[in-house]
Amino acid sequence: MFTRRAALISAAATALMLAIPAFAAGDLKLPRQKVELVAPPFVHAHEQATTQGPKIVEFRMTIEEKKVAIDDKGTTFQAMTFNGSMPGPLMVVHEGDYVELTLVNPATNTMPHNIDFHSATGALGGGELTLINPGEQVVLRWKATKTGVFVYHCAPGGPMTPWHVVSGMNGAVMVLPREGLNDGKGRALKYDKVYYIGEQDMYVPRDEKGNFKSYESPGEAFTETEEVMKKLTPTHVVFNGKVGALTGKNALTAKVGENVLIVHSQANRDSRPHLIGGHGDYVWEAGKFGNAPEVGLETWFIRGGSAGAALYKFQQPGIYAYVTHNLIEAASLGATAHFKVEGKWNDDLMMQVKAPAEIPPASTN
Repeated sequence: MFTRRAALISAAATALMLAIPAFAAGDLKLPRQKVELVAPPFVHAHEQATTQGPKIVEFRMTIEEKKVAIDDKGTTFQAMTFNGSMPGPLMVVHEGDYVELTLVNPATNTMPHNIDFHSATGALGGGELTLINPGEQVVLRWKATKTGVFVYHCAPGGPMTPWHVVSGMNGAVMVLPREGLNDGKGRALKYDKVYYIGEQDMYVPRDEKGNFKSYESPGEAFTETEEVMKKLTPTHVVFNGKVGALTGKNALTAKVGENVLIVHSQANRDSRPHLIGGHGDYVWEAGKFGNAPEVGLETWFIRGGSAGAALYKFQQPGIYAYVTHNLIEAASLGATAHFKVEGKWNDDLMMQVKAPAEIPPASTN
């Protein structure tokens, strides 16, 4: 019988999925931990280091297709998301743990979706094993054998893959060493807070008058959006889903003396994070904790399709702008976040010696 699944997924992909046996719930004699994911920039509770053995960490994510506003001008965007946020939630486990994800595609959605984990080992990062139609769910388990921060994204195939990625379907996984982070010389590094910043490039079509167009469904938006995408020039470059998502009342908070770990992902384009007035004390630029971090960076590089991490101890209070240092994208397209830091000012680090005043007349002597 010709089924809805056969209509939406190729016969070859279906045959492959059916040929691979499903994991039995009891085939690993390991303890289980169920984790409730939280929306970025926040991260679910976790241990930085652990003396416990490996476990199966259970996550559940629901795919949500929805229209969202992406700037203060009312521009709307047909987003496709993991758990309703752009980026999707950050998942944290330790090396040797197993990630067991239940991925849900509600019947209210219109598209097939899946998930490709850059952190996983296996063809297509699990993408072939997780391709599901609206009204379906799937359970995937994979072992965390590599430490670091890694991108995940939807990858349904062909031109659908870049479209789903730039429509919001990306996120990150952090696989911590069991003993926690270190400086590459054996000294332990700890963070007081961790924030996840997902950078998103967007491609919104314009009408004949130059105004951004609005659509009633993802499918309706695809053809014209693809034409904009092919020009490789985004209309918006934002952090966490919209212009201003991490500024003003939504600014990230810290205190003087706190070590803050910033996880930054970009699933599609290169980026150059920079903390204005601060530095990357320790930076895993390629995102892999098995490598020694670089130290004292002013700006670091995130390759398209990857995530990186930077640890910084704030030393002065104030508002710090965190930007991509393509300043056109930061100032004009939206890629700016703010850290609001509380504490006591240190004049030794910076002070205004003289206030602004008129230039005195030249001496006649």
